[in-house]
Amino acid sequence: MAEPITRDQELHELLLYLGSALTAAGEAVNVIQEHLLRVATAYGAPLARISVFPTFLMLSLEPGRPVTQEPTRQLGGGLRLDQTAALYQLLRSAERGEVDPADGARRVLELVAMRPRFGPVVRVLGHAILTVGICMILMPTGGDLLVAGFFGVLVGVFKLAGARWQNLQMLMPVIAAFTVASISFLLAGSGWIDADLRAMVAPLATFLPGAMLTMAVVELSAYEMVTGASRLVAGIMQLLLLTFGLIGAAQAIGVPPPEVGPAGAPHGIGWWAPWVGTLVVGLGNYLMLAGPPRSLGWLCLVLLAGWTGQYLGNQLLGGYLSGFVGAVVLTVVAYLVERLPHGPPALVSFLPGFWLLVPGALTLIGMTEYLGQDSIRGSEDLTAAVASMLAVALGVLCGHPVYRAVEHGLRRVL
Repeated sequence: MAEPITRDQELHELLLYLGSALTAAGEAVNVIQEHLLRVATAYGAPLARISVFPTFLMLSLEPGRPVTQEPTRQLGGGLRLDQTAALYQLLRSAERGEVDPADGARRVLELVAMRPRFGPVVRVLGHAILTVGICMILMPTGGDLLVAGFFGVLVGVFKLAGARWQNLQMLMPVIAAFTVASISFLLAGSGWIDADLRAMVAPLATFLPGAMLTMAVVELSAYEMVTGASRLVAGIMQLLLLTFGLIGAAQAIGVPPPEVGPAGAPHGIGWWAPWVGTLVVGLGNYLMLAGPPRSLGWLCLVLLAGWTGQYLGNQLLGGYLSGFVGAVVLTVVAYLVERLPHGPPALVSFLPGFWLLVPGALTLIGMTEYLGQDSIRGSEDLTAAVASMLAVALGVLCGHPVYRAVEHGLRRVL
């Protein structure tokens, strides 16, 4: 006869599942540990010991008691925006001790298996819109936008296929990069289009590990060495896979990787393109990642605030510090929005902002040039990208205390 499940066992399961889901959502491990400790304290286990790692987490409710280990990969891949919002709603209730532990663990599994709010056609359209928005930020021509939109649909279909067949997920960056680059080089060789990395990089931006690399630096700064280093290696590996696809296409088709023209070239569509592109990126994220209801406006607001901060930082302090200022503004606004009655969790509006702030596209262009013909220019681009990534990570770190100061001031005023 099986022994009845105790209250401690139910709490164990709730903490393990919450930690796994938060890891899948992309939260930093030091923040996950703080959330789980608050949940454990709410249920009478303030001395719980919790360690979160990239693929598993370890938990003991009291010092000296047996330790439970849970693989995080059993919950599947990354979470969509609607899943992340539902997870944080459950987490807030658990931190107040308002959820039965057994029911909370069941609800975590339900939200992980939750069907997307939008169907596959809408999500593919969202990826195309997101691609056009990112391309607008890169100051393209009108032709670049058309090509980027076509590639956005193609890569959106690839991503749906990768989500359906797990074995293809690791290969999908190479497949997508090789396909997009091959078509670009063939069209450029026939004279149909001008070969431009803007139209090629934009549809691949959703594979770029900007958030992963920045979170890695954040975790290393918090002395989470194992997780930070693992995330950093995984992000670099994904970037290399994308680059391999681009260079492989260039070798197979016989066309060298094209060079990027000046950011403010006269033939661009206009100075307004990045500002409108920021809002288009917000819409694309909302459709592609199934944003929760009533979150589109908040998402666009946070992205626009981050881009404005980066623009002003560039005007006042220069390019290297622009990412720092943008990350501080993005972090503060995201957490302020979270405090509002209908505001989404900060992570929902925060992570899409990395595609604006982290120069993942610049990194990919730099590695393509470095492995192609222009090694000097590629090295310069890579150096600039690494410096900007560090600036963004420091901005995220500084954004938290700035938010706390702003929140304290608002409480005193209100």
